Amino acid sequence: MTRVVIIGGGAAGASAAARARRLDPNAEITMVEAGSMITHAPCGIPYAVGGVVSDYRNLMTYTPEEFEKERNVKVLVNTKAVDVDPDKRVVVISRGNSTEKLRWDKLIVATGAKPLVPKIPGVDLSGILTVRLPDDVPVLKSELESATTVGIVGGGYIGVEMAEALLHLGKKAILFEMMDRLLPAALDADMATILADEMRKKGVELHLGEKVVEFRGSGGKISAVVTEKGEYKVDKVIMAVGVKPDVDLALKAGAKLGETGAVAVNEYMETSATDVYAAGDVAEKVHRLTGRKVWIPLAPSANKEGQVAGGNAVKGRTLKFPGVVGTAVTKFFDLYIARTGLSEEEAQRLGIKYEKAVIRARTKAQYYPGYAPVHVKMLADSSGRILGVQVLGWDHIVAAYADIAAVAIERGMTIEDLFFADIGYMPATAPVWHPLIVAARVLSKGRL
Repeated sequence: MTRVVIIGGGAAGASAAARARRLDPNAEITMVEAGSMITHAPCGIPYAVGGVVSDYRNLMTYTPEEFEKERNVKVLVNTKAVDVDPDKRVVVISRGNSTEKLRWDKLIVATGAKPLVPKIPGVDLSGILTVRLPDDVPVLKSELESATTVGIVGGGYIGVEMAEALLHLGKKAILFEMMDRLLPAALDADMATILADEMRKKGVELHLGEKVVEFRGSGGKISAVVTEKGEYKVDKVIMAVGVKPDVDLALKAGAKLGETGAVAVNEYMETSATDVYAAGDVAEKVHRLTGRKVWIPLAPSANKEGQVAGGNAVKGRTLKFPGVVGTAVTKFFDLYIARTGLSEEEAQRLGIKYEKAVIRARTKAQYYPGYAPVHVKMLADSSGRILGVQVLGWDHIVAAYADIAAVAIERGMTIEDLFFADIGYMPATAPVWHPLIVAARVLSKGRL
């Protein structure tokens, strides 16, 4: 009987447990989770904080009890893995005031990512908050309840989404981003401007290209954010400068890190340590377009990596994870933002020559009620191969545009391939010339 221990009960860990059980009904599977929730959805935290999701516990797909009963997996919540001995094949866990040892034949590390907290003077002041797990929601709501003005440090996905949550709560939001644009790792400057304009219209005070250098407090509590350009009074601060892979236990298990700082894995999700797998936000990925190692922490790939790690842990090399193209979607109120593939900045950094097209279109036929404007940016290399797509528009159909583009990029499609793709049409769902096809046509410079 194979003993499988999984550290982490989020997307990757729970997916690994479910797959391992499906393939091996006799394996002894134990999943260890430091928090109180498993199969949880950290992406939903801003919506729970802002009240769009009424109960933060709805961010959990299965309760620990349901998962344990339905999957026949031993689930240990509120249990922290504190050490790993790869020679004795033991995980040391801490539960309450006691410690125990779990023996394993196969170990899957799915510890995810943790918030980056830069060493800025004053960062330890009370009232400076981070966002990581759904368990944090009650604390965040309690902390923010009495606040009038809240500073957000970082203009990435978490920063943008938390700005919306704060406006829902009736708070004044001041967002600081040291780069010259919002979502700097996802969008090019021309597309990010659309988001910035929308956020300003909704009342967010943006300070782009402005680095935070200090937090000042009164009585041990945060009272001001200091940047290179000024001082801003706040009641609370949300740190949203990004996340980093939580690799400590993987290192203790003997796994090596890759060039990105995440755990190095092969296509079977095997680490450099024998019988140790890593999956989800803790693990490095391969970019399917460039073949390079990347670290893009997103839930859909974490789920799939968990499936691969769990299956291979009990049945050997049965599944491969082919990699990612960096597809991501977010929103700010009714403005949806999606991207996939390479941005201009990434293409330039890699020395890839490209052409680009930016178009403005409608999400439905011009005569059909309820259409929304949509902006599409497409990159292609000299052979016409599609490199990247960014889409912003006031309709959730934007996410589907990115999905189509992701499949096109994964399959190595050219703008001609996409132009002739048999994409569906009806007046209520798209114009007869789909915006992606229009972008491909414009990019062809008259050839199509």
